[in-house]
Amino acid sequence: MKKEKTKAAHATEAQLLDLLKKVLPKATHDAGLAGTIYDAVANELKATARAVAFDKFCQQVELPDLEPKTLMEVKKQFNAAFGDGDVTIKPDEKEQSLAVEVQLPDGRQFSSEIKVRPINEDAGEDVEIKLKFVPFPVCMPGDKELVWILAKRENMTPEEAAVALTKVEDDFWGSKTGQKLLRDRVERIFPEFISRVPTGALNELGLKRHYKTPEPIKELRPILVDTKISKKKSAE
Repeated sequence: MKKEKTKAAHATEAQLLDLLKKVLPKATHDAGLAGTIYDAVANELKATARAVAFDKFCQQVELPDLEPKTLMEVKKQFNAAFGDGDVTIKPDEKEQSLAVEVQLPDGRQFSSEIKVRPINEDAGEDVEIKLKFVPFPVCMPGDKELVWILAKRENMTPEEAAVALTKVEDDFWGSKTGQKLLRDRVERIFPEFISRVPTGALNELGLKRHYKTPEPIKELRPILVDTKISKKKSAE
C-alpha cells in the first residue's frame, strides 16, 4: 500500500508541474515571473521528494559491518541515488553506526545515522518486487524510427511515465552537472540528457534506462506463401 501511495504521489507531482508549465504563461504575460513561480514549486516538490527518498533509503540500505569494503559499497549506493549531491560518510566504531550526510547544490542538506544491522533476507525479497519494470520505448517526434529502450514501473501508465521522464530531464539540466554541461556547450537535447543522466535520478521516479543510444526499428519482411501449393494441400 505504501509503495502505491509513493508512486501516486510522484505521478501527481509530475502532473502538477506539467500543468503549471501550461497554465502559467496564460495566467501572466511576465515570462520571468512565470519561470520563477514554476522553479520555486518544482524545487520545493523536488526537495520534499528527496527528503522522503533519503529517509527511506537510509532505512533500507544494508550495513552488516563497518569494513572498508562495505562502507565503499554504501557510499556508492548513495552516490547513485543522489548523483548531484556531495555524499559524506563517517563510521563510528564505538556506537557501531554510520553517519551519512548529503549536501545538495541548492544548499539543502540531509543527514542520518545508520546502525550496523544484519542483512534482512525478507527485505531483499521486497526489493525484487520493487524492481519490476516493463518496456517503455520512446522516440523523438521528428525521427520515429530511432527508439530509446527504457523501462517504467509496471503500475505506471505510459502517460505517467512520459510526464516523469520530462520532470527528470528538467531536473537534470537544472542541476549542477547539467548547468556545467550547458556552459561547456553541450546541446540541451534528449539524446545528450538520456546518455548522461544518473541512473538513480531515473529510478527515483520509477524509470530505467537499458541503453544510452537509440536503436533503429527493424522492419520484418512478410513471409510469402505460394497460394497454389496451399490450395493443393488444402484439397488433399
